[in-house]
Amino acid sequence: MKESVGNPLHLKSVNHISLICRSVEESIDFYQNVLGFFPIRRPGSFDFDGAWLFGYGIGIHLLEAENPETLPRKKEINPKDNHISFQCESMGAVEKKLKEMEINYVRARVEEGGIEVDQLFFHDPDGFMIEICNCDSLPVIPLVGEVARSCSRLNLHIMQNQNQNQQNQIHKIVK
Repeated sequence: MKESVGNPLHLKSVNHISLICRSVEESIDFYQNVLGFFPIRRPGSFDFDGAWLFGYGIGIHLLEAENPETLPRKKEINPKDNHISFQCESMGAVEKKLKEMEINYVRARVEEGGIEVDQLFFHDPDGFMIEICNCDSLPVIPLVGEVARSCSRLNLHIMQNQNQNQQNQIHKIVK
């Protein structure tokens, strides 16, 4: 396995994910009224139906399928399926709201070193998996080094700086 060299592509963040959907209107309703995203301007030069939404520092680009009837329909909620995960303030409040909205979900729990992380999984209208968790309590432990931090943005930034400093020190030693 090749050794990691930090950030070779000079990436800054995740910008958006694109999702193919049967109905742009149905998907807008879900992402706006269930997850709290808001519609944003989409380039008018696109020659296909779609919508852009934004929230929590990430964009969701909805692309209407050319043949919606051919999209597979997922019924089973499988936490091991492709998904996007959102951290929340209160798992109880999320679960209560999902019940009120009559959205089917599966509950799971991860335990690591005495830390418990609760997870709720459910589908968007097209079967794409959504996870809501309280995973900010689970430390991010690099496979190299001894630093253990929570996965909050501040701690991630601190870890990235520490990693960059370690890389700089390694480069100085090598030279």
